[in-house]
Amino acid sequence: MTVSADDIKTLRARSQAGMLDCKKALEACDNDMEKAIAWLREKGKALVAKKEGRIAAEGIVESYIHLGGKIGVLVEVNCETDFVAKGEKLKELAHNICLQIAASKPLFVDITDVDGKALEEEKKIFLAQALNEGKPQQVAEKIVEGKVKKYYKEVCLLEQEYFREPSKTIRELVNDTIIVLGEKITVRRFTRYEMGEGLQKRSDDFADEVQKQCDCK
Repeated sequence: MTVSADDIKTLRARSQAGMLDCKKALEACDNDMEKAIAWLREKGKALVAKKEGRIAAEGIVESYIHLGGKIGVLVEVNCETDFVAKGEKLKELAHNICLQIAASKPLFVDITDVDGKALEEEKKIFLAQALNEGKPQQVAEKIVEGKVKKYYKEVCLLEQEYFREPSKTIRELVNDTIIVLGEKITVRRFTRYEMGEGLQKRSDDFADEVQKQCDCK
């Protein structure tokens, strides 16, 4: 089957996979672009699984400051070699993850980081709410499963929808980079700062408060 150079370029732009892999995917999928993307993702999953046991001790710490210093993010992204750590592709990934954290406020990197006891308490609350609404036990349990999945997508970075491409999760974004670079890549940890977060803010400034007191006399 003949595969056009333009189709290969289009698939490469959409998938970030190598030119040869894009050609193979289009040939295997009869030039169907969407099927070729799915084919590459399946191949990528196999590669990611193969890399899972490797040690990723190199990498970078990327930073991002937003809104004139109102929000700050630090993220550590690990890889296997110093060569990849110094490359633009890993830096680009880390930068986009910083933007994601700034915008979406995740609390954890992955599902495994979620406090198990706290989650069990949430499940009990979800179940009680569903039962109080008159839902049968089996239906209520399904509702709880759905709410837990939604909770993970809200608070776990790797489960969140990528803000630039909502059809893709951050986990898939990382996996796509693994396919391109051929190394294990992990997001180890992050910190997000927001100016004034956790502090009680005054609704009125001091001058207004003094003026109000004077007017009452």
